[in-house]
Amino acid sequence: MACNQPEKGSDAAKANAEQYNEESAKAFLKEAEAELGDASLFLNHASWLAATYINFDSQEVEARAGKEFTLKTVQFAKQVKKWDGADLTPDTRRQLDGLRLALSFPAPDDEKLASELAQIGSKMQGMYGAGQYCMADGNCMSLGDMSKILAESDDPELMKSVWAGWRDVSPPMRGLYERQVEIANQGAQDLGYANLADLWRSNYDMQPEAFAADVDAQWDKVKPFYEALHCHVRAKLNEFYGDDVVPSQGKIPAHLLGNMWAQTWSNVYDKVKPEVSSSYNLTSLIEKKGMTELDMVKTGEAFFSSIGFEPLPETFWERSMFTKPRDRDVVCHASAWDLDDKDDLRIKMCIQKNAEDFQTIHHELGHNYYQRAYKEQPFIYRGSANDGFHEALGDTVALSITPSYLVQIGLLDKEPPVDEDLGQLLELALDKIAFLPFGLLVDKWRWQVFSGELAPADYNKGWWELREKYQGIAAPVARSEEDFDPGAKYHIPGNTPYTRYFLAFIQQFQFHKALCETAGYEGPLHRCSIYGNEAAGAKLKAMMEMGSSKPWQEAMAAVTGQETLDASAIIDYFAPVKAWLDEQNKGRSCGW
Repeated sequence: MACNQPEKGSDAAKANAEQYNEESAKAFLKEAEAELGDASLFLNHASWLAATYINFDSQEVEARAGKEFTLKTVQFAKQVKKWDGADLTPDTRRQLDGLRLALSFPAPDDEKLASELAQIGSKMQGMYGAGQYCMADGNCMSLGDMSKILAESDDPELMKSVWAGWRDVSPPMRGLYERQVEIANQGAQDLGYANLADLWRSNYDMQPEAFAADVDAQWDKVKPFYEALHCHVRAKLNEFYGDDVVPSQGKIPAHLLGNMWAQTWSNVYDKVKPEVSSSYNLTSLIEKKGMTELDMVKTGEAFFSSIGFEPLPETFWERSMFTKPRDRDVVCHASAWDLDDKDDLRIKMCIQKNAEDFQTIHHELGHNYYQRAYKEQPFIYRGSANDGFHEALGDTVALSITPSYLVQIGLLDKEPPVDEDLGQLLELALDKIAFLPFGLLVDKWRWQVFSGELAPADYNKGWWELREKYQGIAAPVARSEEDFDPGAKYHIPGNTPYTRYFLAFIQQFQFHKALCETAGYEGPLHRCSIYGNEAAGAKLKAMMEMGSSKPWQEAMAAVTGQETLDASAIIDYFAPVKAWLDEQNKGRSCGW
């Protein structure tokens, strides 16, 4: 027994039990809520400044605010263990556990190390946000410019150039990232976890090993679908580009899938679509309507109003960033912000007038409405039931961007015939199904890094082993340990856990199916929109107001009646696509 723990039955143990009880725990939580709420408010403002005005001074302010918030959180989190053996109510125990798990990258309780950790994080995000690639002709491009080329170009050499060019942003991050992991692992150990991987996987109301196993089990359910999609896309790209660019067997070159990280493939839809495809294009409809970026956001707000939510506050329109400023560097990666846990809601986007950003706006607003719904909860409960819920909720709303919805809001004259559904579904599957292995592997890589299973000398090798295994893609140019390709994905330098997106892509279809049933919809699931249905909105709002005050299984049951993650809904939603893919793939050699 550790020397600082009083033996059971001893006078010291009795005194300890008398001191660390329900009453003292509640007093401690009240103090933590007040101090962390204040520190969080300042950090949120500093982070907004650093993301929308990237310069030396804004990064310094953010780093200082981040250090102070991290130190306060760590200091409170480390005190939680005083109540480990105490007889507490379930709610008090849950709040204490939530406090212990509050930080994704906890610093040790050491001001110097906390400061270093905050500075590293801010510096890497600044590197990412200011990243650009200058071609031989002197033309310098932002990530948005390069992403547009990958989405629209048919020139494989140009695409290969910008794919490799963007990845020049991340090698300088490599040493910083290694040091960041070293410090944060020490912080996780100070909180009683073996490492960061153990801490991250402990945040799901189940044992870490059981959570990892459940995620793998859901992937196993959808893997045959992904393999069928991969097989068809590879075959059609081979037909388009030829054997010298895309092999008829094996892995698909990563730069040809229409996305900088090959995480979604809808930009190659025109190359792989069925003969009968959609008669309309949402991007074209937005252009034809003459919608501005602000119009697109107003349309998203109107969706939530139609299902019974209050309008966004006026400050949302005054303080959000909707377009890329001309005079400064910003982090264009779309995000939703709740700065004060009350009503200072904002989104940060460099909106482009296209279908993808129309859907992204609905998604980001889902975050904002969720944030406002749980604002009355205690500070520690102001978050989603698990981190996947936040992402899933916005995407659930985006699933209602159906032809019937577009007709209702005046973007489309009439719904297309049923025989066009296959094209719509395939295009969506190129986003939703294609994403799942990427959503899984980002944190599998980090779990290996955090646990020490993957040594720093093999960071890039380990990254590409996972990408090849799960996605069946290959780098278009040689990669080595001189590179740091994980850092070219925002969520790595941004220290954002990624399993939430895998969970969200499963959960959103569970939510969608249940809400459509609540709305009384009886047609094909992929044609359902809950736009205008307040009964569905009420069920959604009731779950959102829970925040993280209950285990996520209870929040799931509040909407779906199920207490488990279940990938069957996504398989059911896309069943017509799977049947069509199986027919197309007859005679092809699938797999990689």
